[in-house]
Amino acid sequence: MANNRANNKQVTKSQTANKKAGSGQVRIIAGQWRSRKLPIHDLDGLRPTTDRVRETLFNWLANDIAHARVLDCFGGSGALALESLSRYASFAKIIELQRPAAMQLKANLNTLKCDNAEVLNADTLVVLQNGCEQGFDVVFIDPPFRKGLAEKTIQLLDSKGWLNDGALIYVEIESELTQMAIPATWQQLKNKTAGQVSYRLYQYQAEDTPANTEE
Repeated sequence: MANNRANNKQVTKSQTANKKAGSGQVRIIAGQWRSRKLPIHDLDGLRPTTDRVRETLFNWLANDIAHARVLDCFGGSGALALESLSRYASFAKIIELQRPAAMQLKANLNTLKCDNAEVLNADTLVVLQNGCEQGFDVVFIDPPFRKGLAEKTIQLLDSKGWLNDGALIYVEIESELTQMAIPATWQQLKNKTAGQVSYRLYQYQAEDTPANTEE
């Protein structure tokens, strides 16, 4: 009986910890929807960019986000795309593999009465492989960690016409991933680490040169 009570306490504590770990909402920091809080699903691999990191990122993008065409390669909570739209990006394409997250993103855009965004419930690598008709000015690469997705995404973006000349690309990866093949057409502008997260900003300049290995 005592063991059962102890186990029950452990389960309850674990459930409480999990509930706290998944906030269940995302807050828009600035722009037309400033301080709006929107629901998100607590799904495997869904890891919203923290407010602290987002503030740094959008300080980096302060002069470039308004009127930009935005591509969010791994939508998740939608934090990055929604923040961009709140700051008057002209359009956002959001790709999200998990159907519940994609449906929630569509619902949140509807709540905001936002009609200049598109949510694709699809595999990012498949979508990128197919190329696009019109490129993007700002791209977010924030994949689930430790699945080898960042580097594959980078190579497809560079080779399939997704990037407008001068495009800014944000990459958020696990901090222990210290080596990636980065195209020579990408120049690193910013690089920071916060705990287990490394985040970087690159700029794309179109030219036909081989890839470099970043260390």
